[in-house]
Amino acid sequence: MLTEELVADAARLIEARLESLVPEMTAHFVEVIPEFQHDDAVRRLMVASTTANVEAIIALLAHKIAESDITVPPAAAEYARRFAQHGLSLEGLLRAYRIGHNMFTRWGLAALAEVTTSGPQLADAGNHLVLRTDVYIDRVAESLVEIYESERRRWDSRTDAARIAQLRIVLDNESLSTRSAQDLIDVALDGWHIGAVAWVDDTTGDPVASLQAARRVLADSLGRTVETVVVDDVTLWAWVTSPARAAVDVEALGRKLAAVSPIRVTLGSPACGLAGFRQTHREALRARAVVQAAPAAHGRVVRFDDVAVAALLTDHPTVLRAWVRRVLGDLAEDDEGTARLRQTVRALLTCGGSYTAAAALLHVHKNTVHYRVQRAEELRGLPIAEGRLDVEVALLVCELLGPRVLSAGPRRPD
Repeated sequence: MLTEELVADAARLIEARLESLVPEMTAHFVEVIPEFQHDDAVRRLMVASTTANVEAIIALLAHKIAESDITVPPAAAEYARRFAQHGLSLEGLLRAYRIGHNMFTRWGLAALAEVTTSGPQLADAGNHLVLRTDVYIDRVAESLVEIYESERRRWDSRTDAARIAQLRIVLDNESLSTRSAQDLIDVALDGWHIGAVAWVDDTTGDPVASLQAARRVLADSLGRTVETVVVDDVTLWAWVTSPARAAVDVEALGRKLAAVSPIRVTLGSPACGLAGFRQTHREALRARAVVQAAPAAHGRVVRFDDVAVAALLTDHPTVLRAWVRRVLGDLAEDDEGTARLRQTVRALLTCGGSYTAAAALLHVHKNTVHYRVQRAEELRGLPIAEGRLDVEVALLVCELLGPRVLSAGPRRPD
């Protein structure tokens, strides 16, 4: 068999396994490269970039694409720009390509061993695979350097870039005194603060215009001193500062945002002083991770306190998913029928075990509640009352995080 055909067969084997291989690669990036420990939005872009690059290399090998036709995948280009916007090092970005190249080569050599047992053929094909992937990495990395440096120059020219750097010092340096922090960012830190994170939910329009609209709405709606800074092309950070503890009218703010732009906002809890300035911001970021995990389950404006349980569990999604499955069994399947069963069980637990009250809450017949709870217990394999606290927490997590913790399964009758 010709060397190129062997390599093409190996590439197709890798393509068939991408669903498991890409998460392996991205998880390794996060583990070994500090710059890759992003928030959820940028992490998803990193996954898209990695997937696009791996698919492009597979196409190069499987379809004998000419080297002159190699281009940077759009997702990879956008990730490089976002990397620059966040002030992350170019070396970190290029290191990922070196590590990714090494991992892909190992996959390729293992796949070649599956398609040929001939030593000479394996050596020739392995050499061809390495040379072709080398060319891809060199071409793409060269273009990414230009994209990164161009974006870095553009971003550094914006006034928000310096502001972000100042705020990051205050947010990340726990040893900084209140006086030093105030002098650095010129914000009164001895009062009460509410942190907000706003982001463009739909980038088909003009993200810059949407963020500017969000800035105006936040300032107009909150009626207090508002500090805002654009973090990247789709994200805005804000702090509302006041002498006394204040509250935000979530519904009113949501209506005003809906009228002007495709923006979502998460809010931290009111907190006082420099420590509070940091804490409320971190809470807003955590709440954002919950909303982005299951956008359809949340409104346009979400408070951290309303999703706190899920927010505090999002740092370890694999462990959380396994725990939910262990607690709920097949009641953690991701389909409409099982979702109704979970909703019914939650209503029953909320109503203190009263089937009558749960039926009224759900606007269904009492017998329907009995049937659904019985069906839920069959799926779980245990009575709902056994491990009740775990069941309640797991059901809440399912509602707030949706597909992030649920398992794909067949549609079930309710």
